[in-house]
Amino acid sequence: MKKFKLLLLLLASVLVTNAQTKTATKKVEKKEVEIACGECMFQMAGKGCDLAVKIDGISYFVDGRKIDDFGDAHADDGFCNAVRKAVVTGEIVEKRFKAKSIQLIEQKKTEKPKSR
Repeated sequence: MKKFKLLLLLLASVLVTNAQTKTATKKVEKKEVEIACGECMFQMAGKGCDLAVKIDGISYFVDGRKIDDFGDAHADDGFCNAVRKAVVTGEIVEKRFKAKSIQLIEQKKTEKPKSR
């Protein structure tokens, strides 16, 4: 009986340890999201300007791509000054988005009002 209790206790501790080490992941496939600077536009805590996406209303820093991969972040239409749309594929791991692909959606050019 003691061996059975010991075996049961050992099995329970292995299951608890295994459950704690598994990382929750969520796959994202070709989803349209908002993309911008996490600190400047999404008010995320960080040290500088870092690329972030907003998926289902939750902001995540991006791993696998840098903010300046898409041009000057501090330009008028850069990620520190504008929120853009993109189609992304990857997965959310430990509250970060691991990007496999990021495809920006082209913005429609609006005509400037003609000066009189």
